[in-house]
Amino acid sequence: FLSFFLSCVQTVAHFLLILRLTGLNQQHNLLLRSNSRNGYASFIVPDEPATRLVRKAGLHAGAMFKNFSKHMWRLHHVWTRLCMNFTKMGEQEAARCDTVALLLERGCVKDSIINPKNKFEYVKDDPLVAGANPVQIQPQEIRLNLRPGMPQTFQLRFKRAEGYPVDLYYLMDLSYSMKDDLKNVKKLGIDLLKELNKITGNAKIAKLKHPCPDKKEQCQPAFGFQHVLPLTADERKFEDMVSKQHISGNLDPPEGSLDAIMQAAVCVNDIGWGNSTRLLVVATDDGFHMAGDGKLAAILEPNKETCQLVNNMYSKSNIWDYPSVGQIARKLEEQNIQPIFAVTKKMENIYTELSKLIPKSAVGVLSEDSSNVVNLIVDAYNSLTSEVIMAHDFLPNFVSVKYTSNCRGGETLSDRGKCDNVAIGDEVIFQVTVKAERCISSQNFLIGPLGFNEKLKVNIETRCECNCKDPDGLHHHCGGHGRIVCGGCICNSDYLGRRCECKLGQMDEASLKAQCRKDNGTECEGKGDCVCGRCQCHKTEIGGNFYGEHCECDDEHCEKFDNKQCAGHGKCKCGKCECEEGYEGTACHCAKSDTDCKKAEGNVCFNRGKCVCNQCECQRGYKGPFCEKCPACQRPCQESGSCVECLAFGSGPFEKNCSLACKHLQHEMVEKLAKIDCRIKDQKGCWMSFKMTELLGFDTYFVSILKDIECPEGPNIPAIVGGSLAGVALIGLLILLIVKALLYARDIREWKRFEKCRKHEKTSGTNPLFQNATTTVQNPTFSGDS
Repeated sequence: FLSFFLSCVQTVAHFLLILRLTGLNQQHNLLLRSNSRNGYASFIVPDEPATRLVRKAGLHAGAMFKNFSKHMWRLHHVWTRLCMNFTKMGEQEAARCDTVALLLERGCVKDSIINPKNKFEYVKDDPLVAGANPVQIQPQEIRLNLRPGMPQTFQLRFKRAEGYPVDLYYLMDLSYSMKDDLKNVKKLGIDLLKELNKITGNAKIAKLKHPCPDKKEQCQPAFGFQHVLPLTADERKFEDMVSKQHISGNLDPPEGSLDAIMQAAVCVNDIGWGNSTRLLVVATDDGFHMAGDGKLAAILEPNKETCQLVNNMYSKSNIWDYPSVGQIARKLEEQNIQPIFAVTKKMENIYTELSKLIPKSAVGVLSEDSSNVVNLIVDAYNSLTSEVIMAHDFLPNFVSVKYTSNCRGGETLSDRGKCDNVAIGDEVIFQVTVKAERCISSQNFLIGPLGFNEKLKVNIETRCECNCKDPDGLHHHCGGHGRIVCGGCICNSDYLGRRCECKLGQMDEASLKAQCRKDNGTECEGKGDCVCGRCQCHKTEIGGNFYGEHCECDDEHCEKFDNKQCAGHGKCKCGKCECEEGYEGTACHCAKSDTDCKKAEGNVCFNRGKCVCNQCECQRGYKGPFCEKCPACQRPCQESGSCVECLAFGSGPFEKNCSLACKHLQHEMVEKLAKIDCRIKDQKGCWMSFKMTELLGFDTYFVSILKDIECPEGPNIPAIVGGSLAGVALIGLLILLIVKALLYARDIREWKRFEKCRKHEKTSGTNPLFQNATTTVQNPTFSGDS
């Protein structure tokens, strides 16, 4: 980059020289031209002295151009390589699409971001005019090319034109209860048209008729709806046709008004509706049947919302059920018809509730004989036409429209633009915002004021492809086996992989899939597909991306606080919150502070834990708000014995590095201890007595050591030897005695057994074989005394 900067500086300097030489043009007819083949400027100068100078400058500039181009190519190569290596391991190429801020944060070069905007185009934009051919809405047709998710706002102007034509269709209930009202309606044609012509020079009126207890009354059979007169500007014709009508017999109190309204709305050609303000006056003195009431007559087929007039008579009364209020509201809005309900006082509440469900409708109270019907219609017309409600018809899927009404009262954002008390000649402006949520095919819809036939046609299509300037042919980034398309590789048919690095059939499937498992786990953690031994990760539930070598990471499933990920004070990175400066906690849910983690002028958590969210998280064994207590802790007497020996008596295994090995202990020598916590032998066998007091921090103590150690006296060797010999002799004697006792016991046992046997013998006690040792032979010749 430094070399590139210096090249730029040199190039600018030589160009300044060239520009200076162009001043010779007036005196020496200097001609300059650009040589596009070799990338530098060549000069033709008729005047020889100037030629040498300019040629020299040209050559220098040409060299600078070449050097500049070389560095620009290198820089572009770096940018291209960064773009192609933009996605993380395992991420799909769709991860290249994100907000500009996130792309820049992830390291994408700003000039490499393709960020198309919406395109707005007027197709028809005639100005607002009054007169015979009024234009009340501007523009009339537009074309929108929208990027999904990016709203487009445009201005829609509306101006009430004076003399705008009015079509009024009079729908009257001809049940017997409306007898007196019919007599007055027969006379109102001229008066009604006269009042309408005060408002507009182009007014038309039409009539339809809708069962008699008095047999003397001329009466006609009960019917659902009859169309009597199409729209006309001839008031005499209106009176003539109405005068021929007769009341009919009632079958039940509720009337079939909704059937009649439906036919008046959908039979456009029969009624004769024109390009005008369309008014539908409904005069009745009773309620109305609606969808579901047909079941009472076993009529179950729903209303089809189509025109069914045969000889001006509604032909489906006994076949189709009554329409629903929703069907009526929809069809009236589609045909821009504004209904006026002229009803008796007792029915006012019912039709007021009905009017709330039908846009651009009004309710007026008739007198007992309908003598006030003309004033009622005129007042309702003025009220309806002065209220401008801007709305749209059926929108394409995934398209939304919002309006900001700029009336005399200010601006209001709503789903429907609305302005009240708009007089003739007043102009109101609506800011219309259209947004496509996702890619859609080319479609159109209409926007316009309810009750007026003029509409704005909106042609809409979406921009869902990036206009990337991709290099042609196979690219080395794709291993020479694919093309670059918007930074990603499109591989040839026999190669696949992120960089077309895998040739089909080169490795067996088991070996490739083994590379996609982490610690013999699930393939790509169940969040991706194994392609050519590498994981191509899926999108998350809310449209993000899994990434990582085995799709183990995503930036959406971090801990939440107050239903906000990372409490709105951090960023989710691979499942963990990285908090902004000044926030901490696993969900970045608290500000950094340690005021509640320490006593006045004390250490944080007594140095036995860490302060998280202004609370101490103590190390194992410690408790209390400041980790100041350790109920289960035992004094480390045995572990501290060597340190006590070296600190107090300068001996022991730590004699040579006592200060380093025992820096966690502070000590003092005392003459007497009130309580002895520890009693440990030193290397000489002497007893050391000391007391340990825990200090701030972990494993830090103050030791009070008793100066006097208790060493045992030496052994009495003669006593030991004498005792040993005596012991040996006693043991020997004891053994002999034991042996003698055992032998004696055995002899006694044998003797007893012998005696027992002898007592049981049956022979005499003399052995017949026994011969005395002394034999005496007596001489028979011996006389005794000789």
